[in-house]
Amino acid sequence: MKLKIASALILLVAPVLAFATLDTAKIETATGLKGALNAAEGVFKVTAPRNDVKVGVDGWQMPPFMGLTSWAAFKDGTKADAMVMGDLVLFQDEVNPVMSVALEAGLNVTALHNHFFYDEPHVFFMHIEGEGTLEKLGGGVKAAFDKIKEIRAANPTPAKLFGAGFAPASHAITGKVIDELLGTKGQAKDGMFKIVIGRTTKMSCGCEVGKDMGVNTWAAFAGTDDNAVVDGDFAVAESELQPVLKSLRADGINIVAIHHHMTTEEPRILFLHYWGRGKAADLAGSLKKTFAVQNAVK
Repeated sequence: MKLKIASALILLVAPVLAFATLDTAKIETATGLKGALNAAEGVFKVTAPRNDVKVGVDGWQMPPFMGLTSWAAFKDGTKADAMVMGDLVLFQDEVNPVMSVALEAGLNVTALHNHFFYDEPHVFFMHIEGEGTLEKLGGGVKAAFDKIKEIRAANPTPAKLFGAGFAPASHAITGKVIDELLGTKGQAKDGMFKIVIGRTTKMSCGCEVGKDMGVNTWAAFAGTDDNAVVDGDFAVAESELQPVLKSLRADGINIVAIHHHMTTEEPRILFLHYWGRGKAADLAGSLKKTFAVQNAVK
């Protein structure tokens, strides 16, 4: 009987002991947000509903309770004091500035996607994670929220363009310059230019898939040499994602999606889609630097 009572007491006390190191007051101070503790999981979650901008989905003004609330959840770490995971509700003009400050603060950005159709303004969800001290992680979360407030204070209505609209009368991209910079052999069409670089992975069936099966990095240029846009897709291994994101953002290339295209592949491949504006040679130069960063990780 004594053994049973002792065992029951251990089960009741164990969760409290296991998570006694999580300083919830320190998290609230570092993030500037109020949170709630789930003692059973040892998780302290801070939340911030997006009630600063009205969002319509399918013609209905959606309350933040229905999935428009940013959050960051903290728990004790294994290799560091703590870890954090979160999901930030962002408008299109917030995504890249917020991503940059999150990366600079030492957080990882692990996904970027939409949750709705027919939403106005268009809403994106950016997932973050990290491991370190509560001060560092909380400071990174606060930096992200501070950037959101800064952007909305300057422009209460979310922007609908990256900047000046892009509407070239015709296209005249010099593909030779891009090929020479990137060491590729691209394809020209109607004055535009595109390069594709393949890599391989293996599906669970044992089939190897590569460039023409969609496992590739590509970049397409339009406009003129002096006023161009580039859009494309980087195929990256998980270990390459953060360095590639940091390299592209450092040169002002906008990230517009981070997701997977396949399941059960080995090695795991993630895809990040991007959009940039500038001189064609400068854009190609940014890609060249990013390829070098990616290859260094490989």
